[in-house]
Parts: sequence; structure tokens; C-alpha cells
Amino acid sequence: MIPFNEPYITGKEVHYIYSAVATGKISGNGKYTKLCQQYFEERWGFRKTLLTTSCTDALEMCALLLDIQSGDEVIMPSFTFVSTALAFVRQGAKIVFVDSRTDHPGIDESQIEPLITDKTKAIVVVHYAGISCDMDTVMEIATRHDLFVVEDAAQAIDSYYQPKNSEPRALGSIGHLGCFSFHETKNIQSGEGGLLAINDERFLKRAEIIWEKGTNRAEFFRGEVNKYNWVDTGSSFLPSEITAAFLWAQLEELDKIQQRRKEIWNLYFNDLQQFADKTSILLPSIPDYATNNGHAFYLVCQSLDARATLIKHLKSNEIASVFHYLSLHKSPYYELKHDGRELPLSDNYADCLLRLPLFNNLKNETIHLICRLISNKLLL
Repeated sequence: MIPFNEPYITGKEVHYIYSAVATGKISGNGKYTKLCQQYFEERWGFRKTLLTTSCTDALEMCALLLDIQSGDEVIMPSFTFVSTALAFVRQGAKIVFVDSRTDHPGIDESQIEPLITDKTKAIVVVHYAGISCDMDTVMEIATRHDLFVVEDAAQAIDSYYQPKNSEPRALGSIGHLGCFSFHETKNIQSGEGGLLAINDERFLKRAEIIWEKGTNRAEFFRGEVNKYNWVDTGSSFLPSEITAAFLWAQLEELDKIQQRRKEIWNLYFNDLQQFADKTSILLPSIPDYATNNGHAFYLVCQSLDARATLIKHLKSNEIASVFHYLSLHKSPYYELKHDGRELPLSDNYADCLLRLPLFNNLKNETIHLICRLISNKLLL
């Protein structure tokens, strides 16, 4: 069976984990944590970064940093993972869901502003499949209404927003805060893991305190204070050095990993483009202002039944393919809290989007086989 995902291992992970254990400092915020954080700050220009145990934790830190309170409203897409909403719901926020775009599963930026009220506190955008939202539009709206912007860049490592006549900017570096995931299904992974990017100086000091269980412990270890105390809210968000050591091995080979993922994405696109216009499927669309980091390759089928038929066909040929999110506004937990607005495009992606296998060790001949199986089925 060809799996949907297979975590890429560089071969150095165990060596660096051994090195971390040998130092006797394995609880977190040691050598490898600092190496990873420095890498992100220097390569992509984040003001400050903090490794977390997951992207969910990074999002929860955002909710704390923005001081989200009961009754505050947070605007975000419905077509996203539950963590995007859960982090803010836990603080008592009302989630105001936005529909997807016609050409892409990401948030429809044109629908954000009409949903803003005097209770709106933040806009959370999700760079689906590593493809950028229209960040100029989002930031202009936020500036006009004095709102915070959080970038859920879980899938968007090494991807950029590049509008015309402007320098490309790394996703996660544009909003006030950005969040990344290093789950084993992501381009760069550590099994589980995440990162918070702080781009607004107002949050720099407090983010580190929240990260360290509400204490100024990090300042103490740097010799900036002679003892540390409980000074704010927070939690144990930082990962162990073992996780950071694993991640460092991945970061060292980021360019190699990215090159291969993009090659696979392009092979899929070129093969399937030859017959897509003869069938009812839609291929991914990448706006002019976005780059592609090769995170995911998906098809949009004509209907739920058509997708189920294609999944079954691929499975019968030992190929795993999977759908993605279910619309959060229709989830059992939030359905009665939603304001009742229809979000048809989000629902359509929930019903019709199909992801194909994409991992570094996927062979070219397997990609061509998958494309032939799809084309043969759809052209019958």
C-alpha cells in the first residue's frame, strides 16, 4: 500500500538526540532549541521565535497574548483544523466563520470586513496547503479597524507572499503573530512540534513569560534577574531538547526536502493537467502573489460521491488518498453557536477535496501511476 504520508528522516536525528542527552540538558530551551529558533529568525526574518510542543500550543499562546476574553469575537475560515478555533474558544471567544474562496480553500478576504463588529478582536488567516492569503488586503482591514492578525501557517513553512512591486515576505512574518506545525505530516517535522513567531514588539517579553509557565525563568537563566517568580499566566509550552534536536536535523536539510516536495507537486500537476479540462476535477490554483512550498497536492471533485468513488478506486490499487477538513461551522460542537450563515464553498471543499500522497521518498514512477489511475477512472 502506498501511504498518504511517510515522515522523512535525514539520518542525523538520532545522532543529535544522543548529543542532547549526553549534555544532561534535555528539558527544553537548551542548545538545540536555541539553534532552531535562531535559524527561523535569521532565515525568515521573524522578530522572535519560540519552539512549542505543537502548533495548537502556539495558537493558544496567541490567544493569551491577545488577551482574548469571554465575548470577544475572532474571525477565521471555517475550512481549517479545529485547533485554529479551539485556541480562542478556550478563552471564551465567539468564532465568526468566513467562507472559502472560489479558486482556493483559503479564507475569502472580501467577506471579512462586513463581519467586523465592535466586539471583534482579531482575524486569524490560514495559509491552506502553504498558499498565501492576500495579506495586504487582510492587514489593511486590520489596520482600519485596529485588529490583531494571527497567521496560522501550520502548513506554510518556507512559503512566501509576493505581491507585485514588493519584496517577498515569509508567511508567518506578516501578521502580529504566526504559528507553525512540525507534525509528522508537515514538510519539516519532529513527530509533534510547533513554533510561535512574534512580529510585534509589544508581545516579545510577555510571550517568553507565557512560554515558561508564567514565570520570568528565561530571564533568570540569562542572568537578567537574580531569581525568578510567577509573574503572569502561561503554561508549559516549550518542547524538550529531544524534540528540538530532531527538528534541527530536519532544518539542516530544509532546501533538499523542499526541492523534492516541489518536484513531486509539479509532477502531479503536469501529469493531471493533460486531462483535467476533459473531466470534472479541478487542480490547485495558486494566486500570482503566492509561492508554492509543495506541502500538499489536492484535487477538487465534482461531488461527495465522485470523491468517494475515486478514493475507493485508488485504494483498490493500493494507493491511499484522503479528504481533509470538515467545515467547523457544521461541527457537532459549534453548530448551535454558529450564526446560521451558509458557507457553501467551505462545505464544497469539505465534500469534494481529495489529497494525494506527497512525501519525499515517493517515487516518480508511483506518481505517474497514480495519475494514470485517476485519468483512466475519470475518463471512462
